[in-house]
Amino acid sequence: MDLERLLPLLIGAVFGALGWLVVGMYLSRRQNERQARSSARAVYFELVMNQIDIDVAASHGVYGTLRRGAFDRLLPELATWLEPDELETIVRAYMSHAGYDQAQRDEALPAAVKGVLLKRVLAEHEAASGVLRRRAFSAKEAARLTTTGAAARSEATVSAPAPTTGGRNG
Repeated sequence: MDLERLLPLLIGAVFGALGWLVVGMYLSRRQNERQARSSARAVYFELVMNQIDIDVAASHGVYGTLRRGAFDRLLPELATWLEPDELETIVRAYMSHAGYDQAQRDEALPAAVKGVLLKRVLAEHEAASGVLRRRAFSAKEAARLTTTGAAARSEATVSAPAPTTGGRNG
């Protein structure tokens, strides 16, 4: 074996293997990032649907069922992608469902307490959807989502009947 031929072959093999490894890791990271972003988007839209139900309950006393299927299914992807404080914000929104359920079921709870409780649950969901809107969407997409959501809320306020006191639908 000739050392003059062996040395370039070894160097080429090492650089080839390292290049393959770096490209593979890069592609894998991009795929994981894409999957986590898609997961965050699904949870974002679930949170927005829940916000609508919470807002209706707070405004009109009509309670819908809050969803959590996307969150339960996609939590592992979110946990590897989000910062701990961001993940905590998302988890707090889903933990607040217990308060929503209490407001829905507990007839002895005064209306004022229910109102405060529902506002807190709504605030938790708004904070969580804000985190996911910043992380899962580009600035342009997030601006379109925010504008669309604000327009829908203002239309609902204009066309909605006056809130009723009491009443329960569950």
